[in-house]
Amino acid sequence: MKLRILPVAITAVLSAALLFGGWYAYGHYGVEKPLEKVASSLPGVVSAETSNSVNKVVLKLELSSDADLADIYHKVETEGSGSIGGKKLELVVSEPENEQLEKAWRSALFGVAESMEHREYSGVQDAMDSLMKKVPGLTAVTEMDDTNVYVSLKLGDAAKYVILPRQAQEMGVWPNA
Repeated sequence: MKLRILPVAITAVLSAALLFGGWYAYGHYGVEKPLEKVASSLPGVVSAETSNSVNKVVLKLELSSDADLADIYHKVETEGSGSIGGKKLELVVSEPENEQLEKAWRSALFGVAESMEHREYSGVQDAMDSLMKKVPGLTAVTEMDDTNVYVSLKLGDAAKYVILPRQAQEMGVWPNA
């Protein structure tokens, strides 16, 4: 039996295109789009963009200044659980940078990092209370669940949202701080 190279090559290329095309279509229409739809429908979410990888789903959000970060995380996690499956959900919040908020956050970061490292989460709340006393007009809201600590800083129309994982990272600080 003699194999002809052209039919075998064409079959291999078509099989690969069908396999990877189906995998891409499932990732895009079965995971990313439904998750973006869930996130975009939540109050406080201006825009949502999803990227899907083998072990995690990254949801990039743009939030309004009155958004409830912890509530958004929980609703995306529960309502989007069919799309997420067993993967890890990672929210990345992008907001316009405000120099006053950044400076205030940097001044509180040492106390926050120390509290997170020692797993004394009430220290995060204490650091935010102290920060509100130092910066007039600043509002800080701190919430916690079994996986994350959520910090929302608001100063006028500007807002900064930070998600601090309760499970310590191996190296570095928090990637979204």
